[in-house]
Amino acid sequence: MRNIILGAVFALFTLSGYGQEKNKKMSFEVNGKCAMCKERIEEAALAVKGVKYALWDIPTHQLSLIIDERKTNSMEIKTAIVGVGHDTKELKATEEAYERVHPCCKYREDNTDDGQHH
Repeated sequence: MRNIILGAVFALFTLSGYGQEKNKKMSFEVNGKCAMCKERIEEAALAVKGVKYALWDIPTHQLSLIIDERKTNSMEIKTAIVGVGHDTKELKATEEAYERVHPCCKYREDNTDDGQHH
């Protein structure tokens, strides 16, 4: 009887482990303008536990990620990014967070690509 219960518990844990992928690729848009924005956005994403790779593209504003979806999700990452002053489609940075970004990074007033200047 004990072996049957242990076997059932082991099977349950094994099946629950297959419910989510370990590594998942995802991308979403993040507002910004330049290389300083790129560094800030990527650092904020990588600071989230479970983010293994983060690359923000200046011209397209796309943040490409590889995450361990057992440890994080897109909303946790977006929350970290708005915390450093960058908007996403779903979440907006507070005025206080936005005001802390460098003056040249003020994308709300002027969303041109300044990537060549920094």
